[in-house]
Amino acid sequence: MPKEYRTIQEVAGPLMLVHGVEGVAYEELGEIELANGETRGCRVLEIDGGNALVQLFESATGINLSNSKVRFLGRAMELGVSEDMLGRVFDGLGRPIDGGPEILPEERRDINGLPMNPVARAYPQEFIQTGVSAIDGLNTLVRGQKLPIFSASGLPHSNLAAQIARQAKVRGDNEKFAVVFAAMGITFEEANYFEQSFREAGSIDRTVMFVNLANDPAIERISTPRMALTAAEYLAFEKDMQVLVILTDITNYADALREVSAARKEVPGRRGYPGYMYTDLATLYERAGRQRGKNGSITMIPILTMPEDDKTHPIPDLTGYITEGQIMLSRDLYRKGIQPPIDVLPSLSRLKDKGIGEGKTRADHANVMNQLFAAYARGKDAKELMTILGEAALTEIDLKYAKFADNFEKEYVSQGYTTDRSIEETLTIGWKLMSELPRTELKRINDKFLDEYYGKV
Repeated sequence: MPKEYRTIQEVAGPLMLVHGVEGVAYEELGEIELANGETRGCRVLEIDGGNALVQLFESATGINLSNSKVRFLGRAMELGVSEDMLGRVFDGLGRPIDGGPEILPEERRDINGLPMNPVARAYPQEFIQTGVSAIDGLNTLVRGQKLPIFSASGLPHSNLAAQIARQAKVRGDNEKFAVVFAAMGITFEEANYFEQSFREAGSIDRTVMFVNLANDPAIERISTPRMALTAAEYLAFEKDMQVLVILTDITNYADALREVSAARKEVPGRRGYPGYMYTDLATLYERAGRQRGKNGSITMIPILTMPEDDKTHPIPDLTGYITEGQIMLSRDLYRKGIQPPIDVLPSLSRLKDKGIGEGKTRADHANVMNQLFAAYARGKDAKELMTILGEAALTEIDLKYAKFADNFEKEYVSQGYTTDRSIEETLTIGWKLMSELPRTELKRINDKFLDEYYGKV
């Protein structure tokens, strides 16, 4: 029977100090029993001799220092995992909130996971189709990759996240595909939108949802992505599934980390965030990938809102260091009515070259991608010049490029949130747009592809 302690010395915000403890370990779970018999969960944050600093999962209201008691459970936070999790909705602590029964777990796993040995990692190289042209065609997502979406307050990243979760698929007849969706610090309306969106599209059956609302405790927000990744690791490496993990919003997660750090009176780092935030984010992001000898994979799309639209802010800055690229959303494109407002020029997928080409997408994919980037960049420059000097100052070819840039945004990037395009459709739209330019301008495309596709789609 666990030993009970009546030695609570202090409660400050989400933290509690207990004296005289023995044999208690870091990350160990505990229970606080109040004078009226109510129990609340907690977790050990720090051990100093016989003192334990404990983090509360719920409110500290009603905890009486003399009448309340604490017992430690001898285990870390765990998630019971099973294939029955597919199609279910859980809270940030892994408890069902969809009105369904409790999961009967095949095993219980520590939510902190185990770091993947770098030598055991297999190189990401298979294409994942999201159905979004600006991603599939130009910043291709590859199985086992970490590709964040950098958004800003007020931009429709929730719509894009739901669209990717609904539409994503791997090419191959025998591949089992699943989505693990973790939402942190969102409103009830957003949570309801995600759930309804998946149900209406029929994709809920292959989705595991973890939802932490804005009024839930900070500690639950910190555990939510770890719960999601534990479920993903089980599905990928035990059940050989290709798993796409979508985490939204990492900014809310980092703010919860800062809140707990401030309560612990730790020395703050940049912008008040804890100095260990890089390490903490890496413990999440680096759980994605492929393992040698395993058929399954974990591909991750973390979504974050950049405070004040500042990409040098610590959260996007550190995320950019750890992950393999970024998809940038643009406020200017959003104002123009482009949906989704993906700005393809500053966006980057560092592994895109590994997932495209013959046998993966199509032989002409790399040529089309490079030419579209070059033509759009020149078209943007021509439009800037037009703004400064007027249309009369532009050459005939510059005017064609300026028109190309407008058509590219309207037809290629803007597809709405319900259109699911195959990679073939995306490439066809690319060729249609490029056929508006003179053939002599398409210097980045092999002649054999020009002969096959130019002016013929």
